Amino acid sequence: MDPIKTEIVVVGAGPGGYAAAFYAADQGKKVILVEQSKRLGGICLNHGCIPSKALLNATSLVTQAKESKNRGIVFDPPQIDLAKLREWKNSVLQKLGQGISQLAQKRGVEVLTGRGHFESSTLLRVETAEGQLFVEFEKAIIAVGSKPALPKIFDLGNPKVMTSTEALELEEIPQSLLIIGGGYIGIELGSVYASLGAEVVVVETLDTILAGADPDLVRPVLARAKKSFREVRLKAKVLSMSTAAKHIKVTMEHEGVPREELYDRVLVSVGRVPNGEDLGLENTKIKRDEKGFIKVDGQQQTDDPRIYAIGDIAGGIMLAHKASKEARIAVEGMIGQASSSERIVIPAVVFTDPEVAWCGLTENEAKIRGIPVEVAKFPWGASGRALTYDRPDGFTKLVIDPETERILGVGITGHGAGELIAEGVLAIEMGATARDLAECVHPHPTLSESIMEAAEVFYGHATHTHTRKPESK
Repeated sequence: MDPIKTEIVVVGAGPGGYAAAFYAADQGKKVILVEQSKRLGGICLNHGCIPSKALLNATSLVTQAKESKNRGIVFDPPQIDLAKLREWKNSVLQKLGQGISQLAQKRGVEVLTGRGHFESSTLLRVETAEGQLFVEFEKAIIAVGSKPALPKIFDLGNPKVMTSTEALELEEIPQSLLIIGGGYIGIELGSVYASLGAEVVVVETLDTILAGADPDLVRPVLARAKKSFREVRLKAKVLSMSTAAKHIKVTMEHEGVPREELYDRVLVSVGRVPNGEDLGLENTKIKRDEKGFIKVDGQQQTDDPRIYAIGDIAGGIMLAHKASKEARIAVEGMIGQASSSERIVIPAVVFTDPEVAWCGLTENEAKIRGIPVEVAKFPWGASGRALTYDRPDGFTKLVIDPETERILGVGITGHGAGELIAEGVLAIEMGATARDLAECVHPHPTLSESIMEAAEVFYGHATHTHTRKPESK
């Protein structure tokens, strides 16, 4: 069979892959998109970002109902229909997947359902349900993503030991759930299961959860987690696990004290690893680092000049919006436009309760790198809108260059922080100063005002909080 010829082939149809395919098609290129799953969207849509946020939103209603008694509104205890909840969650995924397929059709992007394997730097073999196909390409983009890490010590071959993929299926509400790892996935899914009634214990080897964020941003999340979870154990380590009848027996060490416990289910959330195996990369000039990530330059080009890599497989921060941005950078590199992934401001959002979001230079990074900064904070206890939500447990902070007064970083903890952080990204990208933010009129009463008032704090004249006025600002 003669190979199908195309200008660009994209392997992987996640938020990076389909964004690359669509953008290349918009530039007039003939594009083939290869995806082994029947539904497009990749891990983010099918087993990650979207289903987790759907469940977080749905189950947050349980918490809101409980807390509404403080406002004089009392509900009966909720009845949880897991089958109905799964059906609703899956309907969201189905709609989004269909939407991506329709957009591919409208753009003339040919979709091949199967697993891609590089035979050379110009030929891709695609294993489909009907047999093998071959695609001859001029350029290729690898966007195959990552998968949850499952170290051998935790891999018992027992379905009661889950990764995030299985946890999102909500097969049952366990009475007791151990979560190994206090990163964003573990804390987010812990919130889902705790809201549904599970007794959740989180074990984290470090002395904090959400290690990538500044400690002050994390404190409100940790405080709330300690209330909604049975326990959050920091400086703790799981030593071994085994099957014990209908339970999982776990031996761990917490602050130097060994303990042995039984759990109905265990969620292993200790990071992700790249999907770099069985791709035929050895048949190309591509090089990978010691962790298996594909090495790329500032335009996402690999050591093989015909092949680019984007998203999780290329390492760095594993976020869907990073992959989508890298998709455009890679395509622009292919068509000769000047573009680079260097100095791109990538926001991070953790959809915990409260949410945490940050972008640019963090306060902790500034300390480590010896960069002089000033930090201005506005507490949400002074926000009328936060109080109407009954959520004053947040704050907005700006990391500012004391000489130029430019915004170097923004951090937000609080209700809806993920929706607010984009203004911080824009400020940093545009080189805005604290005065720019302070003088931009923000609507009242909104949470977005906290950004303006944090800038006013820098100058010592925030309306809704009192700060000592600096002499020279």
